[in-house]
Amino acid sequence: MKVTDHFRNANGKTLFTFEILPPLKGENLHTLYNHIDPLMEFNPPFIDVTYHREEYIYKQRENGLLEKRSTRKRPGTVGICAALQGHYKVDTVPHLICGGFNKEETENALIDLHFLGIDNVLVLRGDCVKSEARFVPEPGGHHYATELIDQVVNMNNGVYLDDEQANTNGTNFCIGVAGYPEKHFEAPNLRSDLRWLKRKIELGADYIVTQMFFDNQKYFDFVNLCREEGIDVPIIPGLKPLTTKTQLSLLPSLFHIDIPCDLADAVEACADNKAAAQVGVEWAIKQSKELMEFGVPCLHYYSMGKSGSVRKVAEALF
Repeated sequence: MKVTDHFRNANGKTLFTFEILPPLKGENLHTLYNHIDPLMEFNPPFIDVTYHREEYIYKQRENGLLEKRSTRKRPGTVGICAALQGHYKVDTVPHLICGGFNKEETENALIDLHFLGIDNVLVLRGDCVKSEARFVPEPGGHHYATELIDQVVNMNNGVYLDDEQANTNGTNFCIGVAGYPEKHFEAPNLRSDLRWLKRKIELGADYIVTQMFFDNQKYFDFVNLCREEGIDVPIIPGLKPLTTKTQLSLLPSLFHIDIPCDLADAVEACADNKAAAQVGVEWAIKQSKELMEFGVPCLHYYSMGKSGSVRKVAEALF
């Protein structure tokens, strides 16, 4: 079932959803199930599965020259989505990124997803590799998420790369895209960022899920600005309970977000990470209740491989 259908069927009730990371290589599905099992009693209608592109390492040869090698640290998102749908009978939302794929590989991945009965994708440009200062597309790949959306929409319309005419065997993906209440770090300002977001909706995106935020007012302002721009699709808030004191500096660095002073002060005053995690849970519960009163279609939690704090939040709400 499509994400937007889940929202319509909820009849105004706020749903609970979450995002998972593929486990590191060497681990198996049971590692993933142990993380997901504690959250399934809250009846998530769908689970997002991120994609991590390959990274590169340099190894020195005997002649002293460096050899660039591709290394993959996590298993494939397509296989994980298929496993989760079979095991839990829940819809999955695989993330689809530009980086690391050419157009043919993207089409093949979408064909596999469609064959497996997966109805949703979250379309992203993706991050640059650690060794590069800016995003560099794969040869023959997409530069921007808008180009990737266009390819998905074409396939929904039965237009494939090697076909001159549309055929009746098109896909039927519901397309999600990312939104940034504090703007994408590469955008010169929020208004400019919103124009690109509107373009994604015009191309055929069906809903928006936001980057994590810790100040609800930024989400409320973001929604209002989106509506002023004519963006009328569902906007899902992305949330994450803080779990360690180091996240006060780590999360702003990685995701280009702000931590409110009250939250930062409370976490800094904690004696250890256990106390910090409790503060994080309490803050996330407060955030979530306010967002539910605002009438959001669902609360989407970034679990980052650990479900304990997300479960505590869900226990207080659902």
